[in-house]
Amino acid sequence: MSSDTYRSYTPSERRQRARAVFGGVRQAAADAPTSRHAKTIDRIDARAEERGARELAAMRRQMDTDRDAVAAAKTTLRTSDRAGRDAAKKALRTAEDTLKRTERAARKLGL
Repeated sequence: MSSDTYRSYTPSERRQRARAVFGGVRQAAADAPTSRHAKTIDRIDARAEERGARELAAMRRQMDTDRDAVAAAKTTLRTSDRAGRDAAKKALRTAEDTLKRTERAARKLGL
């Protein structure tokens, strides 16, 4: 597993992983086998990696959807008459704000 892989741990998995790491360190210090702890850590990491991949895919889909919404709002603004121009501008601002929030969340995930 590479270090640039996104993993999404649940709070319970964080606790279990910390306990397994601590137990592994204790057994390593006592020159005892640590394979049980290593298996636990690997199992937790695999689940978190799978969950992280799903979250990244969902975030990419959401970004595509939001970008399409901004493009549609811009087109509506460009093609609207004077009466509908204010509503089209408001829709464009709303779509752009939504896209900004999505992009901010995506940056936090490492996209």
